[in-house]
Amino acid sequence: MSIKRIFNLIVVLSGIAVLPSFSQVDSLNIPYAVSDTLNEDIKLFESDELLEISLMFDITHYRRNRDDTEYLPAILIYHMSPTDSIVKKLRVKCRGVSRRSICSFPPLMLNFHRKDSVEGQFSRVDKVKMVTHCNSGGEDYLLKEYLIYKLYNVLTDYSFRVRLLKVNYLNTFKESKPISTFAFVIEPEESLCKRLDAVEVKTMMNITQKHIRQEVMDRMAIFQYMIGNTDWTVPIFHNNVLIISQSNLQGLGSGIAVAYDFDYSGLVNASYAVPADELKLSSVLERRYLGICRSEETFINDLKEFADKKEDFYGVINEFQYLRPKIKRQMISYLDGFYSGFDKRNSIVKTLLIECVDF
Repeated sequence: MSIKRIFNLIVVLSGIAVLPSFSQVDSLNIPYAVSDTLNEDIKLFESDELLEISLMFDITHYRRNRDDTEYLPAILIYHMSPTDSIVKKLRVKCRGVSRRSICSFPPLMLNFHRKDSVEGQFSRVDKVKMVTHCNSGGEDYLLKEYLIYKLYNVLTDYSFRVRLLKVNYLNTFKESKPISTFAFVIEPEESLCKRLDAVEVKTMMNITQKHIRQEVMDRMAIFQYMIGNTDWTVPIFHNNVLIISQSNLQGLGSGIAVAYDFDYSGLVNASYAVPADELKLSSVLERRYLGICRSEETFINDLKEFADKKEDFYGVINEFQYLRPKIKRQMISYLDGFYSGFDKRNSIVKTLLIECVDF
């Protein structure tokens, strides 16, 4: 695609007059980020308002090659106000493990300039993960996964913040109709650590659930059980990161596990999601508790937090405007299956005692 064509697309999509007084364009000579480096708080995750952006790159090459090491040049446009937009040059690449092979539109890593003085929503963002719609018609799955992150935010600050986007994708390889769909970006690990006054731990040591702060580990494990997610494990940091609070070092059990990637959960129930063979579950809709064994009294105390948050959880789903009522009802019904165990016999406690893992 010619430079002239790209320029015209920018003007049409962004709805701006491309003049210095109305737009800002990043320098072409600034190096890109090689790691997350944050000098100030990221503004991107301070709001729940839907952010509309346009993203231009060679979508044809990206979908064919699915290379998680090859960056492609891209242009991102978003509005700061009705009369002021920002055009940012960046690089994008495929990311993920299963979704990179399963999805026709795999998740993306957005890699911005290392030193970015331009203000706005993406100010101080170096590298950020973007979750895409995976396949045509997969918006509901994406939106449900986004809501799971929001549910986890309700439960604990030890969770990744997310921001919902409406993305207009333009293919620079050939002229085609723009793809307009939802996506969301996930708070970078370094931003998470800065917010929580913590440091990320990356080690080959044999980390188990015993190395995680007890209340944090139980909360995460019960949350995963609530949403029907078995696609996680602590020892190899599968779909969770390990951080340690700099102000609360407690020895062996001072780690904090922060979960992410919930697309294989029963609450999402994605068409491609299947449970691990060794679990012998019929589908991802079937729950299995994978947390460490505790006493009955401990589980009762752990579950009280979930009982107290029930209405907040349901409110997050019911008040979300971008999902159809039918899908919301399905999500609520699935959570009802978890809360049905909060009965006079404490059935859920008995289930956790039976299914828990003795590390």
